Amino acid sequence: MFLHAFTRAEFGLFSFLLVIVPFCLSITNAVIGAPAAVAFRLGSASASELATYLKANLALASAAGMAVCALMRSSGAGWQFAMLSGAYGAVMTLRWFARTLTYARGPAPRVLASDVLYSVSLVAGLLLQSHFRQFTPLSAVIILFGACLLAWFGFGWTYLREQVAAAITGSLAGYARIWNDFARWSALGVVLTELTVNAHAYLVTFIAGPAAFAPLAVGALLMRPVQLVLAAVPDRERPSMARLLGSGNYVGARRSVNHFRVAAGAVWFLTATTATALLLWIPELILRRGYEPSQSLAVLGFFAAITAVRTFRTPESVLLQAAGQFRALAFVSLWSSIASLGATFVLLLLAGPVFSLAGILAGEIVVAACVHMTARAWIRSHD
Repeated sequence: MFLHAFTRAEFGLFSFLLVIVPFCLSITNAVIGAPAAVAFRLGSASASELATYLKANLALASAAGMAVCALMRSSGAGWQFAMLSGAYGAVMTLRWFARTLTYARGPAPRVLASDVLYSVSLVAGLLLQSHFRQFTPLSAVIILFGACLLAWFGFGWTYLREQVAAAITGSLAGYARIWNDFARWSALGVVLTELTVNAHAYLVTFIAGPAAFAPLAVGALLMRPVQLVLAAVPDRERPSMARLLGSGNYVGARRSVNHFRVAAGAVWFLTATTATALLLWIPELILRRGYEPSQSLAVLGFFAAITAVRTFRTPESVLLQAAGQFRALAFVSLWSSIASLGATFVLLLLAGPVFSLAGILAGEIVVAACVHMTARAWIRSHD
């Protein structure tokens, strides 16, 4: 739908938004989501600490909204699109922490209710806009914002009252200990991981422009189901692994890692084969004029390989997060980000946007190897 409705520049710009906002969600998980999950695992989350987390969520959402707005404006978006993008980023950040917190303390069905409400609202809005042939990047962002807002309400009035009350009763001063104990390392790890995972998106968009990023975004869009699984499932698995590790059930934690990998691998296989079949036999179903099927196949090949490596290493990353090993993950991300950023920049200048993806793949291989070795060493030391 997006590929057919938008020009290359519009699609590149909209796809860049879909890169920035997930980064905000990763930061949210790092600085408040994962520490909150650990606190609830240990049974040490008091009412005042909960209020601190919720107030930090409000502050983080505000910062995310302003950052998204500024980045979209810098990449060539108009003020209206940039401001609505910022509003979407802010509300999505609020909702993402609500998912993490609800998974950690319950009731878990609230998360399902919110996700269903988000999906139904999003699909209904897109179908309605498509029916009236008024589908533009601006209308798409409005739909995303509305769906997120409705889904946030899906967590119930009790949670919403807690979140609003935290603006008054919560104290960010209490966050200093959380930052020193956990969040600073996990935040560093997320920033470095972003350089590993999405260096191409920032470099291509700001150096070559949104239109040059559009062909790369085709591959990301086709492999998006895998990315959604790798982004959403950790919120469910992290508290579960934390409880298993807290009770000393390391065998159960390893089993959970393997189940996660098998499930994500199945999603990867179905997504990759379906996307390849569509581009080979009916490319006109996906691509509009101006996109080369052969180039799109090359991009898909790179993204299939990149997501395969991410599928392999994400379960161990979640295990290390559940164990509170944020510092170790940060140092792992340091080396991978250096490899990814350097290789992507050089390949972009020498070989163009498509082959710059090889730099991302190189960084992913480095981080996967380091995460796997770190997780194995940690498990051996605790068996």
